[in-house]
Amino acid sequence: MKRPNWIRDPRTGLWRHGVATRGRAQSAPGIVGARPHAYATSGSRRGFLRGVLRGGLVTLALPWLEIFAGRRARAATCDSGLPKRLVVWFWGNGNRPERWTPTGEGADYTLSEALSPLAAFQDRLTVLSGYSTKVDNISPHWSGAAGLLTGQQIEGDDDNWTAASPTIDQVVADAIGADTAYGSMQVGVQSDEVFSYAGPNAPNYGETDPATLYERLFGEGFREPGTDTEPDPSLGYRRRVLDAVMEDVRALQSELGAADRIRLDQHLEGIASLEDRLRKLQEDPPDLAACVRADAPEESYPEIDGRAQIQAIHGAMSQLVAMSLACDQTRVVTMQITRPLNNTLFPDATDGHHNLTHNEGGDQPQVADITTYLMTCFADFLGALDAIPEGEGTLLDNTIVLACSETSEGKTHSLDEVPLLLAGGGCGSLATGRHIRSYTQENVGKVMVSVLRAMDVNVVTWGEGASEVDEGVTELERL
Repeated sequence: MKRPNWIRDPRTGLWRHGVATRGRAQSAPGIVGARPHAYATSGSRRGFLRGVLRGGLVTLALPWLEIFAGRRARAATCDSGLPKRLVVWFWGNGNRPERWTPTGEGADYTLSEALSPLAAFQDRLTVLSGYSTKVDNISPHWSGAAGLLTGQQIEGDDDNWTAASPTIDQVVADAIGADTAYGSMQVGVQSDEVFSYAGPNAPNYGETDPATLYERLFGEGFREPGTDTEPDPSLGYRRRVLDAVMEDVRALQSELGAADRIRLDQHLEGIASLEDRLRKLQEDPPDLAACVRADAPEESYPEIDGRAQIQAIHGAMSQLVAMSLACDQTRVVTMQITRPLNNTLFPDATDGHHNLTHNEGGDQPQVADITTYLMTCFADFLGALDAIPEGEGTLLDNTIVLACSETSEGKTHSLDEVPLLLAGGGCGSLATGRHIRSYTQENVGKVMVSVLRAMDVNVVTWGEGASEVDEGVTELERL
């Protein structure tokens, strides 16, 4: 699935040729494939498009229209016709492996101490243990995160690196993201540096403020199914701007060489995709019975005794993400509660998380308590999905939730025994309610292949070099 010659512009979610400049997205953080924003450029006629609208000249800069190379794949759906969704739920600094792995295998297993908060979801939870991330650990934490979520080693070194290819969320978004208003969504509870990459030097930054995310998803422009509320009138104007510049686009064809004509054809495909997105924003929302305007979160979540309200912020974000999925605003989400290599000061902890993984003595009881705390938050997220009825089950039943961390034992930065959980099952496309154990340190990429197949993404191989695999986990797949 590597795309060595194409990257996705973090401002727009569109694939384009070349290397993006590393930096924050200029459009809505946390949302890829959101409403496009024109911006001014300088240079020759090839730097912008021109057209006439309402008797006046309009210009539209080319960079955010460049090259839509992602294919329009059939949307992954359940037998009921409801869409499948993918959520990557990530936490940093790993775990204590000896307190993580369940006892027993298959359906007859007992949750470990660290996983005990997930007891209510055990029948819809699969624990995968013994798997290994097959990359060189040249940059502790970052190599593990990249190897896990891209199947490749990072490019660069410990001081200056980037992901070598899109992360799994963006591979799925590339396949199904064109069918929703937002191709994908990124949420960062502790940091906006969410581990989601559209390609080399193209990070997707996450939204960290619940109030801001609420306004973007459920603010003035949101329409509940069955309501007569008029959509944002500016959307129609923006779409007509795209129509107006088409004549200028076609005129360029006579001035370009063969390579540039190919590039222009890809521009036209990108324009068509943008129009599709705007059309979806103008249409009535999908007729999903559970879709309602989410409750507004608190305006702010100030620190308490110098500690962030991690669980409260995460809980508010969970409610917003769940309803956004229920309203089919997006089908792909990365929910990162803590980033790799974080030093978050958790409740009752005497030091930051990363420091404790290296400096706490003995069997590190505080590190173990933090893992249990994080799993309590994960249970909150699953509960938010499960609280929304959908079809004959709930939103959780129609979602694949992949929970993971970049390392196992934080003290050693080990890439063996990486913690992996799958919840929901995606309409029964993945086996749930079991513990699958590898005794041979199998490639973690097999799990990613199974997830991609369950999302109906046509994948032949995943990863590169030692990480490359062409098969999934047999016990996990229901084909």
